[in-house]
Amino acid sequence: MTAPSTSPAAADYEAGYRRWHARSLGQITDALERRLLFRLLGDLRGRSVLDLGCGDGAFALDLARHGARVIGLDAATPRVALAAESARQAGVSACFAVAEAKALPLPAAAFDRVLVVAMLCFVANPAPVMAEIARVLRPGGRLVLGELGPGSLWAMARRRRAARGDPLWRQAHFRSADELARLAEAAGLRVTERRAAILYPPWDVAARVLAPLDPLLARTFPATGAFQAIAADRPGA
Repeated sequence: MTAPSTSPAAADYEAGYRRWHARSLGQITDALERRLLFRLLGDLRGRSVLDLGCGDGAFALDLARHGARVIGLDAATPRVALAAESARQAGVSACFAVAEAKALPLPAAAFDRVLVVAMLCFVANPAPVMAEIARVLRPGGRLVLGELGPGSLWAMARRRRAARGDPLWRQAHFRSADELARLAEAAGLRVTERRAAILYPPWDVAARVLAPLDPLLARTFPATGAFQAIAADRPGA
């Protein structure tokens, strides 16, 4: 998940995320989210993919390992530098650059896929970002969007932190898959799937016990998933 800037709050968020990811809770949750996203992305071999809000480049490197030609963009120079260094150390081919999501320095119809993970939640007005995503997608190309859902204990905990004055979570906007779908449709995209994941509370024991049941729980109670995702295609050949 990607914090919106290099402010002290964002730096604290990223440090906390690294600690969280070292726990079994983070590792299990990350694996479930990735499984869902890569299923929605489909076959990536030879595809051009934009990882928008790429953060430290973890998703971009996985995209490249799946055979994609990847460009990762992020608004924060330190994160882009970290992503590029991670790719170099891993021997993975991917390009990274600094850019604002609402004004992408990219040509129209340039990508087969656009992946956006936990970035839009830090955007108060997502319409310009969605318009840019639709612009850079090729006809027949696909957006896969995964965000923090509003109806879970995870979101409740973040709202409590916001109420206590946390500067990062005070600016967060939690959106359901249906809300994400409406944003995509308003940008001219055609939504093909709505999915959810992470139906357990943010506790290590709960993750270990309930992770095998998560796909079933997500189909039964999608609105309570901590992670909400959609796939949306740009109409055309």
